[in-house]
Amino acid sequence: MVEEIRINFRDQISRNKWKSFFLMFIVFAVLVALVYVIGFLVWGAIDIFSISIIAIVISISYLLFSYYNSDKIALLSVGAKEAGRESHIFRQYHDLVEGLTLASGIKKPKLYFMKSEQINAFASGRNQEHAVICVTEGALRKLDKRELEGVLAHELGHIGNCDIRYMTLVAVMVGMISIISEIFLRSLYFKGNNNDDSKGNAFFMAIGIILAIIAPILVYLVQLAISRKREFSADATAVQFTRYPPGLIGALKKIKEENHPEKKITKAIAPLFFANPFRDLGSTHPAIQKRISVLERM
Repeated sequence: MVEEIRINFRDQISRNKWKSFFLMFIVFAVLVALVYVIGFLVWGAIDIFSISIIAIVISISYLLFSYYNSDKIALLSVGAKEAGRESHIFRQYHDLVEGLTLASGIKKPKLYFMKSEQINAFASGRNQEHAVICVTEGALRKLDKRELEGVLAHELGHIGNCDIRYMTLVAVMVGMISIISEIFLRSLYFKGNNNDDSKGNAFFMAIGIILAIIAPILVYLVQLAISRKREFSADATAVQFTRYPPGLIGALKKIKEENHPEKKITKAIAPLFFANPFRDLGSTHPAIQKRISVLERM
């Protein structure tokens, strides 16, 4: 195994936990600021304390909701359905995951599938006890047993390293901040006839516009800037679980040969996937060829 991709898994888990809390704090602050400014513009300066309390309560409520329902939100956004073991179509899917969980000591996650011809998969959830794995129909049809095993081992690597908590929170929060900002900017159109030019309103209007424009960009850049080493780490973990690098290499080569982008996946959840669904539209993943090169040296 190449020395530069060796990792201490306990340190990896600890770092991801701290990054999760740090992300929650940053997005919490942005949400409070956005809700506060919007509240001030709607209700005015009649009760600054009440507006602050409302902003904090709304932001905390959203963070708790997204944290405890992150897996459901991710699955709902792609129209995923549970892969029942009783169906012969998903029997191998279940058998491979059960074998990998026995080898890794990770609790078996719930298994789902989504309609897509693209070869892809993702893991989501707040921890190992509430984790899910979702694969595309294209992955189940186009990958042979060893290739599919490599992809599933990669997703279990994300679960074992606590990547899923961090990545799912990023996906949900990026979407929420974008929605709030869009609502605020569109609301300005309906306030166009308001002739209240008070300095207080003008100041908060300017702050609101700046936040609404910059916040989604900044949070999206944070999303793109998430260390790409987590993908290399999950690849290394997959090899550790399967002891067979050619399986994962074969899956990556098939993905590289595909030329049809995924249309139903939003940019917010793209980082959750095994491979970037949008190809070159945003660097959410390291280059496939680079991942293959690293795996070939293992």
